[in-house]
Amino acid sequence: MSSAIEEVLWVEKYRPRTLDEIVDQEEVVQALKKFVETRNVPNMLFAGPPGTGKTTAALALAHDLYGENWRNYVLELNASDERGIEMVRTKLKDFARTRIVGEIPYKILILDEADSMTREAQHALRRTMENFADITRFILICNYPSKIIEPIQSRTAVFKFKRLSKEAIIQRLKYIAVSEGVDLKEDGLEAIIEISEGDLRKAINLLQSVAYLGVPVTKDVVYRTAGLVYPEKVEEMVKKAFNGDFEGARKELIKALVEEGVSGEDLLQEFYRVISRGVINLDSEDKIELLKFISDLDFRISQGATDYLQLTALLATIADLGVKYKRSSKK
Repeated sequence: MSSAIEEVLWVEKYRPRTLDEIVDQEEVVQALKKFVETRNVPNMLFAGPPGTGKTTAALALAHDLYGENWRNYVLELNASDERGIEMVRTKLKDFARTRIVGEIPYKILILDEADSMTREAQHALRRTMENFADITRFILICNYPSKIIEPIQSRTAVFKFKRLSKEAIIQRLKYIAVSEGVDLKEDGLEAIIEISEGDLRKAINLLQSVAYLGVPVTKDVVYRTAGLVYPEKVEEMVKKAFNGDFEGARKELIKALVEEGVSGEDLLQEFYRVISRGVINLDSEDKIELLKFISDLDFRISQGATDYLQLTALLATIADLGVKYKRSSKK
């Protein structure tokens, strides 16, 4: 296996460097290429799920626009590190007002996780964007565009990034595995795809974490490394509770939480996926109520409620539904 595994984050090592290397975001890439060709880059807002190439696209645009020395003309900030107005008044403003000499008369400021900024900081950012529009272009990156104030949205070209296709993620993971000498098995690849849910960054990081072990990447190893429980085990818990074996389901729950160390939040998410897929036959009304109950439990756990008690309550609710459907079938 390559020694790079010990030192380099594969997410950075295999990040596309140019717009031509970006896949599965064709509409966005074509628009960005036009900006590069005309050398007329507007302020932009990149929005979409995590791990879909927003930051990569911004950096690739800068590379294609400025060439190999592009880093001299770009400042990348993460707004989640410094969310307040002081960051806008210092680091951001100092860079924005500095003039450069060259064929292209403006710099690019990339502000990642812009949706984590306070409203006061966003209003200060809007004024900075207006004051230095001739010498600085802003690329704001966020997961939730609704958290960006309207005055900023109206001053930017908004680009929506979609989740990457399964085929695109598979192709990239296989390429990385071959390059790094990782024995990636088909069931391990499918497990990584399932867990990452279209987030390529998460998929690559998980592959690297498993590769540290120096063993073939199988489904079992992937789930153990991620600290997650098999979907099949959650399906078994749900079916046992629904079919009247509440104690058997509860024992499986204890095993997952205590012996396997799965977090309550991760386990609850898997319950949500399994029930959404229809592993138990519920009518629409009961399914809706059960999913609403899961959302309530998620909130309670996030506020510090005990994982075991909340998940036991979920199994008890599923068991009650099972009793209800048995009674109705006998009538």
